[in-house]
Amino acid sequence: MKLLWPYGEFFHHQFWSNPAAMNPSTSTACGEDQPSDEDHLDDWLYLSSSSVPSPAAPGDPPETQDGSKLRSKFMSAWNSMKYGWTFKQKSRFSKSSPVVILGNAYDLRDSSERDCFYRCFESLLWLTYRRGFPPLVGSGLTSDSGWGCLLRTGQMMLARALLLHLMPPGWSWSPCHHVVKDDMDLPETRPQTISTGDTQSFRTRGSGRKSRTLSLGSLLDSRMESMHRRAVSRFADHPAAPFGIHQLVELGKSSGKKAGDWYGPSIVAHILEKAVSVTPDLPNLVVYVAQDCTIYKGDVRRACERPSVQHWKSVVLLVPVRLGGQELNPAYIACVKKLLRLQCCIGIIGGKPRHSLFFVGFQGDHLLYLDPHYCQPTVDTTKDGFPLESFHCKHPRKMPISRMDPSCTIGFYAKGQRDFESLCRAVSEAVSTSAETYPMFIFADGQNQEDGEGDAHTNVTYIQRKPGRRRVDTSNSLDEFVLL
Repeated sequence: MKLLWPYGEFFHHQFWSNPAAMNPSTSTACGEDQPSDEDHLDDWLYLSSSSVPSPAAPGDPPETQDGSKLRSKFMSAWNSMKYGWTFKQKSRFSKSSPVVILGNAYDLRDSSERDCFYRCFESLLWLTYRRGFPPLVGSGLTSDSGWGCLLRTGQMMLARALLLHLMPPGWSWSPCHHVVKDDMDLPETRPQTISTGDTQSFRTRGSGRKSRTLSLGSLLDSRMESMHRRAVSRFADHPAAPFGIHQLVELGKSSGKKAGDWYGPSIVAHILEKAVSVTPDLPNLVVYVAQDCTIYKGDVRRACERPSVQHWKSVVLLVPVRLGGQELNPAYIACVKKLLRLQCCIGIIGGKPRHSLFFVGFQGDHLLYLDPHYCQPTVDTTKDGFPLESFHCKHPRKMPISRMDPSCTIGFYAKGQRDFESLCRAVSEAVSTSAETYPMFIFADGQNQEDGEGDAHTNVTYIQRKPGRRRVDTSNSLDEFVLL
C-alpha cells in the first residue's frame, strides 16, 4: 500500500465514496482452466473522456495545476497496479496439441520447436500503455493508460505488417542476441573488403589499434538490428513518430474522437489507413479497409498499381467485422482458427468488452494474445542504442475463444500482386467455413460504387429493422456498428 499512500486523499474521495467502482474479485489467483483475474479487469474502471482529469490551463492557480498533475499521476499508478500484477501470472500450454501463431504451427513436445515458438512470439512488437510522453495536443494528457488500448492493439497489428514489409523472411529477435559482440568497442565501424580467392572477409582499421576481423553474419545482424530499431521508432510516443499515439489521436479527430475517448476496431482501422497514406517514407505500402465486410478487388488493384511497369505496392487489408450479437457466434470459431493458420494473416484486433487485445494465434479452444494493458515509462527512441526489451513480451497469454468480443478487425498482408491473388484464394476458402450462417466477409470483383457516399470514418451499415423485432444489446461491445 506504499504505492497508494501519496494519493490517499484522492483515492478515498474517488473510490470509497463509490464502492461500486471496486471489485474485490479481481485479486483471486487462477489456473489454466479457471477464469483469470484479468477477466474481471474491465469491471474495475473505465476512463472515458468525461472521467479523464482535465488538464490545468497555464493561467490556472498553482493549486489547480498541482491537483491535475496529482490526478494524472494517480491514474497512471492505479492502472499500472490494476493491470500490472496479472503479468506475473503465466499461461500454461499443453504439449498434447500444437500451438499456432500467425501461420506457423509448433509441436511443444519438441524442445527445438518449443524454442522457435517462444522466439517467434517474442519477436512481435509489444506496444502498451505509456506514461511520461509529451502532452497530447488539446488535452494535456501525458499517458494513455485506461483509454488507449485499442490504439495500442492497432499499432501492434500495423507493426506486424511493417516487420513483414521491411525485414527479411524468417527474421526473429531475441534479447540474448541483439548485441553483436564482434562490433563492440571497435575504433572504426567502416569495413574494408579483402578478397581472398573465392571468399571475402571484412576488417576495420583504427589508428594505433590492431584490426579485428568482422564476420559477414556480424555485419548482417548489425544491419537487421538497425532496421528493427527504426521500425520501433516509428511507433514512438512522440509527435514526430508517424504511427505514435500523438499522430493516431490527431488523425482520429476527423472521426469525432479525441484523447481520452474510446476507439472502436473500425475507427482504428481507418486511422491506420490515414496514418500510412500520409507517411512519406513508406511509398511502397498502402492500407485498404474493407467496406461493409466486402473487399473490392478493383479498389485494391487501383491502390496498388503503379504508372510504370513495376511490382505492385505491398498492401495491408483490414476487415472490420462483427461475429455475433452481444456474444461471439460459435459458428465463427472454426473460421477464426483457419484465418490465424494463414501466413498472410497479421492478427486480429479484438478482445473483451472495453478491454482490447491483439490476437496472434491459438491452441485448442484458447486464443493467444498480446495485452496492451500495462503502463510502462516512455522510451526515448532518438537515443543511440535505446532499450528494446519493453517493446517485446516474453510470456504468451491465452484466453477462451468463446469469450472473444464479436466486434473485431482482422488484418492481412500481401507483398505483391501474386501474394494478393494467393491471399484472395486462401482467405476465401477459410471464410467459406461460415457460409452456412453468414460469411465473415467476402471478396468482390470490381470497385465499390458507393465509395464516398457513406461515412467512411465509421463504416456503419444501417439496416431497416422489421417492426416488433427485438434490438440486440451491444452496450458492452467494442465497436459502434452491428452487422446483421
